[in-house]
Amino acid sequence: MAKREVDIVVLSDIHLGTYGCHATELLQYLKSIKPKAVVLNGDIIDVWQFSKRYWPATHMMVVKHLIGLIAKDVPVYYIPGNHDEMLRRFKGFRLGSLKITNKLSLKIDNARVWIFHGDVFDVVMQHSRWLAKLGAIGYDSLILINRMVNWVSLKMGRGKISLSKKVKNSVKGAVKFINSFEDTVCDIAAENSYDYVICGHIHHPEIKGVDTKHGHVTYMNSGDWIENLTALEYRDTKWSIYNYNEDPVAKTIDINKKKAGKETAKDMMASLMLEMNMKPDIAKGMVQQDDDDIDDMGGVNEAIEAA
Repeated sequence: MAKREVDIVVLSDIHLGTYGCHATELLQYLKSIKPKAVVLNGDIIDVWQFSKRYWPATHMMVVKHLIGLIAKDVPVYYIPGNHDEMLRRFKGFRLGSLKITNKLSLKIDNARVWIFHGDVFDVVMQHSRWLAKLGAIGYDSLILINRMVNWVSLKMGRGKISLSKKVKNSVKGAVKFINSFEDTVCDIAAENSYDYVICGHIHHPEIKGVDTKHGHVTYMNSGDWIENLTALEYRDTKWSIYNYNEDPVAKTIDINKKKAGKETAKDMMASLMLEMNMKPDIAKGMVQQDDDDIDDMGGVNEAIEAA
């Protein structure tokens, strides 16, 4: 099967290591595309709820696939979010085509694009971290219950439902928070002369134009792989929201879980190192940088330039 070519893919809020993560569906999507650059915009691995007792083979297969892209010199930019914030201390770290940074500032087809996770504008995250972590546990529990409800619903011949979406849509405070988040992000982006701003964090995929007191800006959110199963794609000079549920091609891709399940953690790590061609002198390929912005996309696309 010929893979669909995409210039840039933005993924966020995958939450590997949690029961709610749709790793199989994400793998099917990743195997259906050939990206020229990948932006991992936060909450890729859920460190908050990580447990050795729950790390399915498909979750490791996602990590393996991403490392495979790095091994092929596909630029991969990792922007940590609140659930994987421990990686922020490695800002500026490089390994091959991988770079960890807190935000990206790009110029694409003469348009300035600002990419960051978005938790910095979350009031709860900034002032009540314990409440945010408690909420994350409750959210994961709701997703787990939702999966059981959907299993029963499908057995009865009914469609799937999203309990968390129903809760969000019925609670005025949740809707108000999303609107406030988007308005704040857009206002700051426009003030800094950006044409586009891309976030994750709130699990709400969106592309919309916003008029602010500083000018017009296009707001985009890549959504998540817990409920929405979405990503942002830049292709043929246009941004769009990818939705797995609307992709019949990706759904046909077979994921060999049995083969992956036979590998021990030690075997998996050995194969990862082999994929990356890791050698004793691998440290030579590691570079430490102090800047936040990417100043070179490495020729991913002629239309992409440093900001």
